[in-house]
Amino acid sequence: MWTDGYIAVDWGTTNRRAWRVVNGAVEQEFADDLGFTSVPPGGFPAEVATIRERLGDLPLLMAGMVGARGGWVPAPYIPCPLDLATLAASLIEVPEARAFIVPGASFVDGLRGDVMRGEETQFFGAVAAGLCPPDGLICHPGTHNKWALMQGGNLVWFRTVMTGEMFSILKAQSLLKAWLEKPAHPGKVFAEGVARGLEGRAVTADLFTVRARVLLGSLVEADVASFVSGLLIGADVRTGLNGMPQGEVIVMGRGALTQLYAAALTQFGRPNRQVDGEEAFLAGTNAIVERLS
Repeated sequence: MWTDGYIAVDWGTTNRRAWRVVNGAVEQEFADDLGFTSVPPGGFPAEVATIRERLGDLPLLMAGMVGARGGWVPAPYIPCPLDLATLAASLIEVPEARAFIVPGASFVDGLRGDVMRGEETQFFGAVAAGLCPPDGLICHPGTHNKWALMQGGNLVWFRTVMTGEMFSILKAQSLLKAWLEKPAHPGKVFAEGVARGLEGRAVTADLFTVRARVLLGSLVEADVASFVSGLLIGADVRTGLNGMPQGEVIVMGRGALTQLYAAALTQFGRPNRQVDGEEAFLAGTNAIVERLS
């Protein structure tokens, strides 16, 4: 089935990306903003057909929210510790569509439960391709940032922080929304926000002081997005690094976000290195296909 190539799909909460892969190399691709939350009820079959119209009649290997509750076909969460062989053996097949959905991963520790979909493919792919070591901490910024611990190439622990979603909510409907349209950038104001977030104070209280500072003239409107981003990311980094081993942190994802997290980690004193999330995802789907062929 896989000898002529396949279509890899990363279907996230807010966007969708797909690649036509032949002999491990990308021949064609597209991306759009048709994330999980934008697909109407019962709309996945039509959108899956659209992917094939654009990239060809090849088997599909899909990861992310396409397998979530309310997605196309539910795929289970496989508990940690999780290895690549188990992930590949647990794919959910949709026979009539020649499609396979990668399951998610779960982690439970007492009262804390956590889940992910899509990032696990990137983590295993990064290790398989040598983009990150088999032992260490990964930070994966996005709508829901993931902190993941790899040991011996296995996913053994992770924690989710809703930083990206929180920023989006603030941008859409908070008292600060008019000042959050500009992109955030690393720099002095961002670093001030990071420092505040790292202190572990109540972020909800600090967010209101942003409005007060603008009204009182101690923070200019053009710097609000950078300060708020730094504040949220600083709190995120403080949470993600709590109890984690020392050493290099791999920051995996898209460049604009990974740069911000890398700057915050550097400010915290942790060595870090950025890895492209798309490259890691495709390495992951290739590694899975190798185990299916």
